[in-house]
Amino acid sequence: MPGDVERRPRIVVGVDGSPGAATALRWALAEARLRQAVLRVVHAWMVPLIEALPEASVLGRTPLGTADEELYDHLRADAMEVLDASLDLARKEEPELEIEGELAEARAASALIDAAKDADLLVVGSRGRGGFSGLLLGSVSAQCVHHAPCPVVVVPQDRSEAS
Repeated sequence: MPGDVERRPRIVVGVDGSPGAATALRWALAEARLRQAVLRVVHAWMVPLIEALPEASVLGRTPLGTADEELYDHLRADAMEVLDASLDLARKEEPELEIEGELAEARAASALIDAAKDADLLVVGSRGRGGFSGLLLGSVSAQCVHHAPCPVVVVPQDRSEAS
């Protein structure tokens, strides 16, 4: 039909600053080049939940103080640094690709599954920054495999990076 614009393929890749995420990013870059796809680089972050003392809360809620706002700003800035470093690497390695960045304040699996709603492919590393290094598949990659609305590629960690 006249006026129809062909939709370009979309690939979403999750990054967290780990060596496994860098490997997944490089894999996603190569795939995006082959498919002539738009690449969306997603980094999810959250403020860790800290249980307050009962006497510090009002109706079960802890008031947000200046120190909390400073902590929030610091954590968000750290998350943005992770995303920016990944975007810099991606744009350096594949300057001709259309590359987007997304900083999501959410759990990693939820953010990636949500970002993949309009994607043709979701790419994640097999292991991220989580605490159980002996597992073959991390919890985020496992959730993405089971719940993503598109095909998922789990890129194995480079053996030289494994602990």
